[in-house]
Amino acid sequence: MRVIWIAACFAITLLFGHATASEQEQKKEVAEDKAEALEHKAAEKGTDVPVPQSETITTSEVQAVDPAGQSPMDDAITCLARSIYWEAKGKSSADMEAVASVVMNRLGHEGFPATVCAVVKQGSETKNCQFSWWCDGRSDQVQEETQYATGKEIARKALNKQLNDRTHGAIYFHDRNVKPNWARKYIKTTETSMFLFYKPRGGSAR
Repeated sequence: MRVIWIAACFAITLLFGHATASEQEQKKEVAEDKAEALEHKAAEKGTDVPVPQSETITTSEVQAVDPAGQSPMDDAITCLARSIYWEAKGKSSADMEAVASVVMNRLGHEGFPATVCAVVKQGSETKNCQFSWWCDGRSDQVQEETQYATGKEIARKALNKQLNDRTHGAIYFHDRNVKPNWARKYIKTTETSMFLFYKPRGGSAR
């Protein structure tokens, strides 16, 4: 009788685990589909219409995407969250949110691609990456899961148009401890504790 009871408990555990994994996979797929639609809308520009509640990515959905930070970078959430993480992990929420805004501001802007992943990876073919972490030769897998979870939540808000753009439309930024020559060509829009942000003086971005 004890053997039967143990076997029954084991079977229930397996079924519950399978159901949980299946539910997480479903949330992941929903989140990725929503993110793709939202990035397309963001790339179209010219509209400030709020995202309908039914189309927004939920917190549980976004956290189901790339939970260990080791998945290939081939969807908007992963690409945006990894960029936030590698550019500003350990920094303030303002720094992390500002990095997210720069990526979103570049979407569809003249001189930049129309998808989040293409924006993040731009320049890698010539080893002249717009985001240096992408082609620094180091592993892009996440090391601090808690900070990465924060990055995904910020990415969720950015894609949902729920993130205040504290950069005021910036499409460039740099660490405040360096003084790149290119910065003089642009208008500084704001700064955070770690970064300075810029946008073009007029004309197309490069």
